[in-house]
Amino acid sequence: MEKLSVETKRLMEERFCRDSIIALATMEADMPQVRYVNGYYEEGAFYVITYALSNKMKQIEKNPTVAIAGDWFTAHGEGVNLGYFGKPENAEIAAKLRKAFAEWIDNGHNNFEDVNTCILCIRLTDGCLLSHGTRYDIDFRA
Repeated sequence: MEKLSVETKRLMEERFCRDSIIALATMEADMPQVRYVNGYYEEGAFYVITYALSNKMKQIEKNPTVAIAGDWFTAHGEGVNLGYFGKPENAEIAAKLRKAFAEWIDNGHNNFEDVNTCILCIRLTDGCLLSHGTRYDIDFRA
C-alpha cells in the first residue's frame, strides 16, 4: 500500500473535487447499512451535508468506521460529525460545499436554520483506486 502520491492525489481531485455520488456504508447491529450520498472530496476526506438525527449519523456515533464506494474507488474511513453547517468553525468547508452542490443545495431539501443540519466528514484511512487498468492501493493516513 502506498501513501497518497502526486498521481493518486491528482486522480482523486479530478474525480471527486465536485459533487460526487458515493455509496456510504455504516454498521447497525452487525449488519451493513448502505445508502447513496452526495460527497465532496478534499485532502483525504469526503464531506457530506446531512441531518444529525438521521440513522446514518446515529450509526456513526456508535461506530465511526465506515466504507465508501464511487467511480472506480472504494475506501474505508472514520465518520466524524463536524456539527452544525452554519457554525463559524465550518464556514470554510461550508462555502466549498455550497459551491460544489450549487445545483441542488437550496432546493428546499436542506434546512440551514435547523442546527441539526450538519457536515459529515469521512476521513479516509485506506482505499483502492482504479484508473485505465492501473490499481492504486492507497494509505491516506500519511
